[in-house]
Amino acid sequence: MKRTLTALIAVVAAMATVPAVVGAVSRDTAGTASRADKHTSFSGATVIDWNRELLSIVRTKGAQPPTIHATRSFAILHAAIYDAVVSITGGAPDYLFRVHAQKDARPDAAAAQAGHDTLAALYPAMTPALDQLLATELAGIPQSQSLQDGISVGHDAAARMLMIRAADGSSATPPAFTPGSQPGDYQLTPPLFVQPVFTHWAKVTPFVLHEADQFRPAAPPSLQSVDYATALNEVKSLGQDVSTTRTSDQTQIAKFWAAPIWNYWNEIAQNAALAHGTDLLTTARLFANLNLSFADSAIAFYDAKYTYQLWRPVTAIREANTTGNPLTVADPNWNPLATTALDPSYPGAHSTISAAGAAVLSSFFGDHDTITVTSEVLPGVVRTFGSYEDVAVEAGLSRIYAGQHTRLDDNAGLELGGDVAGFVLDTLGHGRDSTH
Repeated sequence: MKRTLTALIAVVAAMATVPAVVGAVSRDTAGTASRADKHTSFSGATVIDWNRELLSIVRTKGAQPPTIHATRSFAILHAAIYDAVVSITGGAPDYLFRVHAQKDARPDAAAAQAGHDTLAALYPAMTPALDQLLATELAGIPQSQSLQDGISVGHDAAARMLMIRAADGSSATPPAFTPGSQPGDYQLTPPLFVQPVFTHWAKVTPFVLHEADQFRPAAPPSLQSVDYATALNEVKSLGQDVSTTRTSDQTQIAKFWAAPIWNYWNEIAQNAALAHGTDLLTTARLFANLNLSFADSAIAFYDAKYTYQLWRPVTAIREANTTGNPLTVADPNWNPLATTALDPSYPGAHSTISAAGAAVLSSFFGDHDTITVTSEVLPGVVRTFGSYEDVAVEAGLSRIYAGQHTRLDDNAGLELGGDVAGFVLDTLGHGRDSTH
C-alpha cells in the first residue's frame, strides 16, 4: 500500500522509543541476545570511519566508475559491515547471512576488515589509503586471538557480500537512449544535449525489494490537465535562471542541495549517530538500513523514469505550445537555474532519496531532532532543521527552485522513497535469511 512521507515517518518514528534498538530485537535465541548485550560497549566510530572514507572516495574526481551508481557501493559496504557485526554479536536479524564466528571475536575488528575489503575490491586504486585506515583502526584494538578472530569474520563477510553482488547487472553497458517524438516524451537537454547515463540501472538486481517496479508510482497526469499546468507553471516561475519570483533563500536552497543527495544524508546520519552515541551494532544497522534503502530507491526511481520517460521542465516549457493545454504558454528562451540532470523527470531523485533517508533516521531517533547540514557546494553554508521530514521536504523543493523538476516529480519521489524505506525497515526488522 502506498504511504505518504508524513504517514510513514509517523509509523517509523513510533518504533524509536529505545534509540539503541530498531524493529524486532532478534530472531535468535535468548542466549544470542545476551551475547549482543556483551558487545554494547563497542563504539560505532568504526562504521562512521569507513563511511567517511567512502564519501571521500566518491567525491574524488574520476574515482567512481561513471556508469555504476554510487549508492551501490554504499549498500555493499554497509551490508558487509552489518552482517559481519551481527555474525559476532547477534542481537539483530542479519541482512543476508551469518558467517562462522568465535564467541570472543572482536566485532569492531570485523567491521573494520569488512569495510576495508569491500572498498578495496570496489576501488582498487584506493588500496594504499584503505590499508592505512585499516592499520589505524586495528592498532587501537589489543593484540589477541579475539582480534584475529574478528578479522577473519570481516574477511569472510566482505568476500561473501561481494560474491553475491558480482553479477547484479551493474556492470552492463548502458543502452543508448532514443528520444520519443510526442509531446511529453523525454528529450536530450541543453546545453550539451548528451545521452543519459543510467539507462541500465532499472535492471540491476535490488538489494531488498523483490522487483524494481514494486512501488512504481502511478503515471503522471495528462499534459492537458490542470494539475500538470499548475506544476509546470510553478517551476517556470520559480526555477528560471533569471526568476524574479524566487526568493534569495529559495535560491540558496536550490544551490545548497546541488551535490549527490545520498552524500548529504550519509553526513546527516554520521552526525546523528555521533550525537546520540550509538553503539557498534546500532550504528552498523543504521547505515545498512539507510544505504540499502538508497540503493533500492535508485533502482526504483530509474525504473519509473524510464517507464514514463517524461520530459524535463526545460523541454516542457520551451515546447508548451505543443501540448494543447491552454493553461501553459511556451517560452522558447527559458533556462533553468541549474543545468538539467541527464535522465527523465518523473519521479525526482532528490525527493526519493530524501524521503528514504528521513524514514530511516526517524525510525532510529524519532522524527524530531536537531539536524545541522553543511552544503557540499556552498562552502561554509549551514542549514538547520528540527525534523528529518523537514530536511526531506526542503531537499525535494530545491529541485523545483533549481528548475530541474516539477511538484509532480517531487510528490511522486517522496512517496516512492517512503515506500522503499518502509519495506527495507520492515524486512530487516523482522529478519531476512539467505534464501530470499
